[in-house]
Amino acid sequence: MQVHQISALSDNYIFLLHDRKQNIAAVVDPAEAAPVLRVLQMLNAELVAIFNTHHHHDHVGGNQQLMARFPQLCVYGGAEDRGRIPGQEVFLTEGSQVTFADRVAEVFFVPGHTRAHIAYYFPPTTADETGELFCGDTLFAGGCGRLFEGTPTQMVDSLGKLRNLPDNTRVWCAHEYTLKNLQFALTVDGTNSDLKARFDRVKMARDRHQPTVPSMLGTEKQTNPFLRWDDPLLQSAVKSQDSIQTFARLRGMKDRF
Repeated sequence: MQVHQISALSDNYIFLLHDRKQNIAAVVDPAEAAPVLRVLQMLNAELVAIFNTHHHHDHVGGNQQLMARFPQLCVYGGAEDRGRIPGQEVFLTEGSQVTFADRVAEVFFVPGHTRAHIAYYFPPTTADETGELFCGDTLFAGGCGRLFEGTPTQMVDSLGKLRNLPDNTRVWCAHEYTLKNLQFALTVDGTNSDLKARFDRVKMARDRHQPTVPSMLGTEKQTNPFLRWDDPLLQSAVKSQDSIQTFARLRGMKDRF
């Protein structure tokens, strides 16, 4: 399974999964159709599935046009998003599975950013493969999504599920927010040498207009404050010893950053 990363809108990423053996494709969160169609034409591949993580327009905006072009494709999304995702036919819950290119993805129910958000995780099938996590707007490189429909408790539980995945997992998040996320992280975790080194690498990449997605989950565990609500240093930074309150205060600070 090859992953093609497609830039869209102002800072979105769309992910096209390509099965070279069957020459079929699936797309994760098509913000718009045109760039997806260009890559499909380049590959001469047939689109068979849309995997949506949540209902926001910058994740489903291309659904209808793609459905018109490929009427046999199937649209997947979370069960709690029923009626909010154009063309949705499959309603996924925690522990559901989806199959593409002979790989089976586990579905995680990860509310917080929205009340219905899900994520797709393809575990590695061989020792030299990475896991592939398509997490929409729940986990970002260096950050996490805003809480539009969920609570801090829900988001900590959701991020905890993702944090438990192996370090050797590529995090395919849906926006290029990394530089600003790390700028904020340094304000609460400025003594973290791994974070400072990561910031320098990301700054250099963005200066060259290079993407910073995907990131590795092991790196997120070391440098992303929103995966470290139980770290005493971060708890001290926000003056709380409670994990949920620590996360909520970090999220509030980032909202105002």
